[in-house]
Order: sequence, then C-alpha cells, then structure tokens
Amino acid sequence: QVQLVESGGGLVQAGGSLRLSCTASGRTFSINTMGWYRQAPGKQRELVASITSGGSTNYADSVKGRFTISRDNAEKTVYLQMKSLKPEDTAVYYCKKFGPVYYWGQGTQVTVSS
Repeated sequence: QVQLVESGGGLVQAGGSLRLSCTASGRTFSINTMGWYRQAPGKQRELVASITSGGSTNYADSVKGRFTISRDNAEKTVYLQMKSLKPEDTAVYYCKKFGPVYYWGQGTQVTVSS
C-alpha cells in the first residue's frame, strides 16, 4: 500500500514563499514520475509541476519561473518550492505518484493573501 503525506502548506502574504513536501511509502519511489497538482474552489484540479525519475521537470505556464519541483529519492520525498506567491495560487495542493496505478496525497492548503 502506497501512502503520500504532504506538508508545508499554510497562509502567506503575496510575494512570500512556501515549500511543500510529499513523502511516500513503498519501494518504487525512485522509478516513478511525481507531480504536484492544485485545486482552487470551483475549479478543476490542474497540474502544477512534475518530475521524472531522471529529474526532468515540467511546469504549468502560470508557475514557470516562480515554482521549482525537486526530489530526494533516498528520502522518498518530492518538494515544491514556491516563490513570489500570488493570491491566485491559493488552492489545495496535492501530490501524485504516477505509474500503472496512480496514488494521491490528502492535500495541503495554501492560502495567499493580498
């Protein structure tokens, strides 16, 4: 059974920074692509960033240059460093493990005040 546990969300003023963490259980973390998604109230869940097992990254246009995804395979953790946060970044952020079976974390709330 795979579990993903996110942490690091909170309330921050516009222009501030947060770092989200997602720690996974299971033995196949290092070979899986990992991703961060977000869902704002009344909106669909959207991909924010993803990182392959080899470290290749992909970002949504709205966060390019502000967010950085990284991973530590030894710690089975993927991070999302968020800088220059904007009120429109307010959402619940979810970690996702790609593979033949997808797994989701429980989500962590990020609120950016103006």
